[in-house]
Amino acid sequence: MKHNDMKVQLLIVVLAGCVLSGIGGKTDFDIVAVEKPRIMEKAARYMNEAPRTLTADHCERSEGGIHDFYSEGDYWWPDPKNPDGPYVRRDGQTNPANFIAHRQSMIRLSDMIGTLVSAYRITGEERYADKAVGHLKAWFVDDATRMNPSLLYGQAIKGCHSGRSIGVIDTIHLVEVARGAKLLCASPSFAKQDQAAVKAWFCDYLKWLNTHPYGLKEKQHPNNHGVCWSLQAAAFADLVGDAEQLEWIRNQFKTVYVDGMMNAEGGFPAELKRTKPYGYSLFVLDAMAGVAQLASSEDDNLWTFQLADGRGMKLGVGFMAPYVRDKSAWPKEPDVMYWDEWPVRHPFLLFAGSEYADASYLETWKRFEADPQTYEVLRNLPIRHPLLWVDAQ
Repeated sequence: MKHNDMKVQLLIVVLAGCVLSGIGGKTDFDIVAVEKPRIMEKAARYMNEAPRTLTADHCERSEGGIHDFYSEGDYWWPDPKNPDGPYVRRDGQTNPANFIAHRQSMIRLSDMIGTLVSAYRITGEERYADKAVGHLKAWFVDDATRMNPSLLYGQAIKGCHSGRSIGVIDTIHLVEVARGAKLLCASPSFAKQDQAAVKAWFCDYLKWLNTHPYGLKEKQHPNNHGVCWSLQAAAFADLVGDAEQLEWIRNQFKTVYVDGMMNAEGGFPAELKRTKPYGYSLFVLDAMAGVAQLASSEDDNLWTFQLADGRGMKLGVGFMAPYVRDKSAWPKEPDVMYWDEWPVRHPFLLFAGSEYADASYLETWKRFEADPQTYEVLRNLPIRHPLLWVDAQ
């Protein structure tokens, strides 16, 4: 990742004495001053937390083993006309009886890695790196507790499917885990053999995403699911050094996500027609921003890419940002669920504010909650730790 150093002023010495600073000095937004209090408070708590992997919880409805990730389709419910039969769909309405323990454990992992690695970058103290490495080893190395590098049983539907291609979206919470792992490679606490084992796991999962029918179908999905496939693949490819995968993602970003999915105003019609158009619009733009950060190269900046008709990331952010500042101006119906829980600190605002030197985006981002507690919000917010996305200069 060469292009995507966040262009914000960072006044801190980290890792091996490197100073984080903005390229070109476009803004004077001190991201460390904003992040440090919450990161250090959380890191102090997380130093006392043991790893919790998939093997701690198993659902009797899963057809997989204890090392297989399992989740259930969010919007599928018992059929009132046939209570013991296959579930039926209610778009946008989450079934509270679903098994979510594996998702929760993965979200927890993402938060712990993000927090501990951020604390390590702020302080340079190896104890934070060592603690984070323990979580990585539990999830991806140790035979007794590791996750299988596949997603055969994601978003299952009782009476219909043991797993589905769209379950692949659940591992978006490994994106910041991969970012953290890459940064930890500079730490003496992350032994070379453990680095190799963690990278091998992500290589295996990236291969699965590119070869299994579930991964291949999700790879071409024409809405937020396809973007989230690329968000994950970009993070994993960046970790393991897969330049060919990153090149494919750059092309997909331009020809499919911008040209095929974005309308003339900068919105995403496939998300706007949902029963939760506001939340889905925020979600897909966050994912697009993550892809732009990860997949951009020195000579191919996805943040500045623009079609002849003006469509691109700048238009997309410009479309949605006013409705983050003032949700009451949203022209669609309110979302059927979780309307009051959005917005939060959306990374598209932070990254765009940095890239376009737009202080209004940065200030809007800073206004909102950094650590939301609502599960549905967390499930749709895979990028929550800005200091993982800043490279040392």
